[in-house]
Amino acid sequence: MPTPVTVSEQQLQTQFTYIDAVASLVRDKRPRAYTHTFGCQQNEADTERIRGMLHEMGYEMTDDVNEADFILFNTCAVREHAEDRAFGNIGALSHLKKQRPEVIIALCGCMAQQEKNVEKIKKSYPQVSLLFGTHALWRFPSLLYRVLTGEKRVFDIGGADDIAEGLPVLRKGGAKAWLSIMYGCNNFCTYCIVPYVRGRERSRRPEEIEKELRELVAAGYKEITLLGQNVNSYGKDLGLDIDFADLLRRLNAVPGDFWLRFMTSHPKDASPRLFDAMAECEKVAKQLHLPFQSGSDEILRRMNRRYTAAEYKQLIAYAREKMPDITLSSDIIVGFPGETEEDFAQTLALVREVRFDLLFTFLYSPRSGTPAASYEDNATPAEKQARFERLLRAQDEIVAERQAAYQGKRLRLLIDGTAKGPDYPFTARTEGNLLVCVRGENLRIGEFIEAEIEKTTLRCLFARKM
Repeated sequence: MPTPVTVSEQQLQTQFTYIDAVASLVRDKRPRAYTHTFGCQQNEADTERIRGMLHEMGYEMTDDVNEADFILFNTCAVREHAEDRAFGNIGALSHLKKQRPEVIIALCGCMAQQEKNVEKIKKSYPQVSLLFGTHALWRFPSLLYRVLTGEKRVFDIGGADDIAEGLPVLRKGGAKAWLSIMYGCNNFCTYCIVPYVRGRERSRRPEEIEKELRELVAAGYKEITLLGQNVNSYGKDLGLDIDFADLLRRLNAVPGDFWLRFMTSHPKDASPRLFDAMAECEKVAKQLHLPFQSGSDEILRRMNRRYTAAEYKQLIAYAREKMPDITLSSDIIVGFPGETEEDFAQTLALVREVRFDLLFTFLYSPRSGTPAASYEDNATPAEKQARFERLLRAQDEIVAERQAAYQGKRLRLLIDGTAKGPDYPFTARTEGNLLVCVRGENLRIGEFIEAEIEKTTLRCLFARKM
């Protein structure tokens, strides 16, 4: 596998030159920028870099799309619903563009990386002045400069699968931060568009990741989530003697009081070595999101997942042996083409056996450009919906029991936000990433506290500060 290419210092310096050039163009206008992100945490992290570049170019951020001079949608292509929402939001801006022709409307992200969507935007959404794909994100300053200096429409989805280090970042305040450790995916699950829009796996060098983590800790962030489409395959492309377990140990040694989380993991690359590292590293949260998608080996084969249900359960058993209190979550696709009632029964059996703390469940949505989109499918929508509802009911029963077991327990929590209810005015997370509403004196976002669980519901724990 080729070693990932880092964008050269000269290439980056060219973009910083354009940052300065844009700043000179807009200096007297005090422009405002609005950004909206669809999809996964990686998209959120990408938006933070775009916001960082906008900030360096002299833009102020706004939450009001109607007062913005620059409007950006960072899009997702994983599910059809996400694309429909993005197109709907773009369409709704046609009136704003007519009222204020000077407004720049931009589109980026996974949806913008697909040729079919590029052509659709060109033909049907003339209000979009700037479109760039996932590979062109680091060239954003030069693309925006072209629009500001007279080009009516700039579209760029080209570029290699390079890694750009040193881009400015503008994060939202609070206790949490995202930290990308790699990009792209090599797995080619038959239902997934990600490898086609985000490219092949590219791992960042460990020293760059550690440097960014140290900056986040120094800035006061208490929960840092390591991001990658498949973090378990980290390092395979670097040509270095390092894997994800090694990276966790290296980052765990960074001084400070914080939690490290990571997502997403692929079962085919998860290993006892990883779980040993998780158990030994006190700053790595004892939480694992390990998507299994289906409990049927036949469906897993059709999905190109490259593990069996038995192998998945062995991984879970080892993780729980090493970390008895670990919190487990997973993804499930219901209604994959060819799924029979027997296949679904095997999925339901796995859920009841493993007893997850949280499940993200999806009805299969065909994605154009993936192999599964052409698979024959005999189940009716009504049959799929009925299976989906059975799965939700079974999982709710499990969650109710697991949540109730926390009654009276004392836990370490991270205060991470405010709640709507007056009785428990703050939200927090357990080390296992369970949601908690908290009451107590002098609570502050970004603070670790000890608390006692007073009551439980299906979706939330309720606690008082000790």
